[in-house]
Amino acid sequence: MANYYQKEIETMPYEQLRQLQNERLVKQVRHVWDNVPYYRAKMQEKGVTPDDIHGVEDLHKLPFLKKDDLREAYPYGLMGKPLSECVRIQSTSGTTGKRVVAFYTQHDIDLWEDCCARAIVAAGGTKEDVVHVAYGYGLFTGGPGLNGGSHRVGCLTLPLSSGNTERQLQFMTDLGSTILCCTPSYALYLAESIHEKGIQDQIKLKAGIFGAEAWTEDMRRDIENKLGIKAYDIYGLTETSGPGVAYECEAQTGMHINEDHFIAEIIDPDTGEVLPEGSKGELVFTAIDKEAFPLLRYRTRDICVLSREKCPCGRTHVKMSKPMGRSDDMLIIRGVNVFPSQIETVLLQQGYAANYQIIVDRVNNTDTFEIMVEMNPGMFSDSLAKITQAEKQLVDALKSMLGIAAKVKLVTPKSITRSEGKAVRVIDKRKLY
Repeated sequence: MANYYQKEIETMPYEQLRQLQNERLVKQVRHVWDNVPYYRAKMQEKGVTPDDIHGVEDLHKLPFLKKDDLREAYPYGLMGKPLSECVRIQSTSGTTGKRVVAFYTQHDIDLWEDCCARAIVAAGGTKEDVVHVAYGYGLFTGGPGLNGGSHRVGCLTLPLSSGNTERQLQFMTDLGSTILCCTPSYALYLAESIHEKGIQDQIKLKAGIFGAEAWTEDMRRDIENKLGIKAYDIYGLTETSGPGVAYECEAQTGMHINEDHFIAEIIDPDTGEVLPEGSKGELVFTAIDKEAFPLLRYRTRDICVLSREKCPCGRTHVKMSKPMGRSDDMLIIRGVNVFPSQIETVLLQQGYAANYQIIVDRVNNTDTFEIMVEMNPGMFSDSLAKITQAEKQLVDALKSMLGIAAKVKLVTPKSITRSEGKAVRVIDKRKLY
């Protein structure tokens, strides 16, 4: 078993860490050149060979990979190892185009589980803990990743997967779950169910590790208050292995990237230019020791900021901010850029739960923009006039944040379908035309 949380790894001085990255990058570029014809052709188009890459300072010379490349190369075009050496696949949860399929050797699985183990330890986990994994299993990376990380730490692991909330609560109370791993929206759903049943005194949770969907600081506080825990963020993509690429420590001021396995860059999403530290831009990852699916300079489309400011936890690996949106899936409504996270921030600040749905349509060549928001239980008995006034207040607050007017419809509590997996926040009917 790897010593995934050795201090000499996570607190490695920058110069030593950079030397390790240089060595692994040079080796990885050669591995990709020799074994991945698809990427070798992209390098040749750019006039680059492995001899041109001596370390991280030369990373910018390599071509980018995008999700379209992964779909074009589907299923085997980006493999770096023979199929006979691969032991597993995972796949994205996307529904457009071809699904992205990632391959793993046992070495890749071990590294991935080590990264997830670091996240659990950073959240205060030890072998004395009971880790309740309510992420989906199967092709989705959430369940398998945190499951393996929990095993690495030596925790009792409850592989509940998502759904069947009654069973979730039974195991949570009977077996004394202490760390919850799931999507933030499902964490709130579980919290609601716990309060409805009045079993708060039977819950032993101390921490939660939440990812796979965007969530705001307001939503974090909501989860922490309702579950009585400390809520930690975790980041990852199927393309780069899964959750555990980056994770929060107790400081909760950004997610430490596992830089001994991944090199992060921030680029201008329009020009591809590498931006200096502290700049807001698109996150790009290079996996420097993956074998079966060794992506170089993969554009995540997530918008964030990197920082090397000293962290009180002692870890020296660079931090990434919580993603501030995406460069490819933001909504453009009547010429205005709208991110769902902005809407969530307004709703939570106004005292509403994070259960909402955005519906965008096009009528007579004009975009329509409606947000369905659940009333708080106390509002259910309010008069129609009070509800109308509450809707108007939300319309004004949202317009102030977004710069565009939205129609707001307050609906009865629990009338918006709860997610037991990844929340569906946006219904964009314009895509159906």
